[in-house]
Formats: sequence, structure tokens, C-alpha cells
Amino acid sequence: MSDQPFWAEEDHPKRRIAVENGVRADGVARTWWSRRFVAVLEEIGVGGRMARGKTYARAGQIVSCEVDAGSVVALVQGTRPTPYKVRIGVPAWGKAEWGRAEQALAEDAWYAAALLAGGMPPEIEEVFAGVGLSLFPATQRDLTMDCTCPDATVPCKHLAAVFYLLAERFDADPFEVLALRGRDRETLLANLRRRRGSSSAPEPVVEQQAASLGELLHAFFESPEIDLGRLVPASPEPGALLDQVPDLVITVRRRQVRALLRPAYRQFPL
Repeated sequence: MSDQPFWAEEDHPKRRIAVENGVRADGVARTWWSRRFVAVLEEIGVGGRMARGKTYARAGQIVSCEVDAGSVVALVQGTRPTPYKVRIGVPAWGKAEWGRAEQALAEDAWYAAALLAGGMPPEIEEVFAGVGLSLFPATQRDLTMDCTCPDATVPCKHLAAVFYLLAERFDADPFEVLALRGRDRETLLANLRRRRGSSSAPEPVVEQQAASLGELLHAFFESPEIDLGRLVPASPEPGALLDQVPDLVITVRRRQVRALLRPAYRQFPL
């Protein structure tokens, strides 16, 4: 019989089980919306414990992480063979709430253009506040947190690791912030285009007589008169080109290639 007390094995820290091809977080809070997310967590008493999960997140202990409307579901590998299931809930907005938000965004050409180009201007929080909505959780009551681990502390290090990973994913793709509230990128942009298109009357159609083939051939090689001084080079948002590329079938560490490339595109000079 061992001379050690019966509680010695439980108190002795166990080594966490390494995860092959786990979701690894390398950095965080490089964009204003990611920094704002971390600041909100600190304000409501959650962010102060994110450091407990930083080691887990950077070590790749998160097996998977799925962001959907109103929820984040992740598997985090701890010291036990079975990964812990982590759930984070955020109230998703309904049809009426999103209708007000989309109309407010569509009415201002600046916000609509920025979102359509893949960016998120800092003032967008004011737009949501103007229609009675908060883009980020306003109080701890706006968050539900659950983990299957035996730790009684909330958030535990597994929840904190997922929060840390979320902040990095928001860095890579600001539309994941909106996806949590119930609008994915494609749906939001399609609705903004529709609302922008219906906000003004269509141009009248003027029937023109078709030119003859001889007239078309005669003018084929003529150069049109263009005032080059009026042409202004476009200044697209970094990563706007990625929005034109369809999603690839393959993924890297369970993440879309387009989302992984977005931070690199932000570093390219325009």
C-alpha cells in the first residue's frame, strides 16, 4: 500500500493530451473588432480569465470550433482521453431586428460599400445602437457558457481557450461576429444589395434603333474619346479579392482557406 495520501494523485497536475492537427491560435486582437470583443469580455468579467486558456489555444488543444447563429460549439482536449465539449451562447437577432439593422446599413452608402468590400468600419456599432441593438454582448447575461469538464470555475480554461480562439477568428473574418448574431456573410451582403437596389427608382429604358452592320464595322476600330483625368484608381479594401473567390472544397485545420489567407492580404500594400 502506498504511503501517499489518497488525494495526492488528484492534486498532482496531469499532463494534457496533445492534439494532432488541432486548431491553433497564434495571435489575437490585431483589428478593432477583435480588440473590442476582448474589451467587452473584460468589462463583463470574463476576459480577465482568458489568459488561462491562452496556453491551451496556442498549443492547439482545440479539436474543433464551429460558429453558428447564436452559438459556438467546440471540443477541447484536456488531460482526459475524451475531449470536453464547450458551448457558448449569444442571443441571435430575429427577422425584425435584422430587418432594422440591414435597412440602416443600406441607407448609408459608406457602410454598405465597406461591408460589400469585406471591411467593417468602427462606427458600425453606432448604427446597430441606433436601432436598439448591441453588436457585442452588453452584459454577462448575454452570454451562456457551459463545459463538460469538472472545473466549477466559469469560465474554465477550456471556455477561455475558445474565447481566445474566437477573438483570433474575428481578426481573420469580421463577418463571424455578425454570424453569431444570426447573419452569415452571403445572406447579409445579398440583402444589402437588394435594399440598395430598391432604394432608388430604376432608370427609364430608352429604345434605340439598331445600327446596320456596315456602320458597326466602320466604327469598330475608332477609339472612343475618354477623359483620362477623370479616371480615379479604385482603392479596394484589403482582402476584397478573396470575396470573389468561391470557397474551396479543402480546409486547413478545419478552417476555410479564404479565412486563413485574409490576414495575409491585409498586409499587402494597396
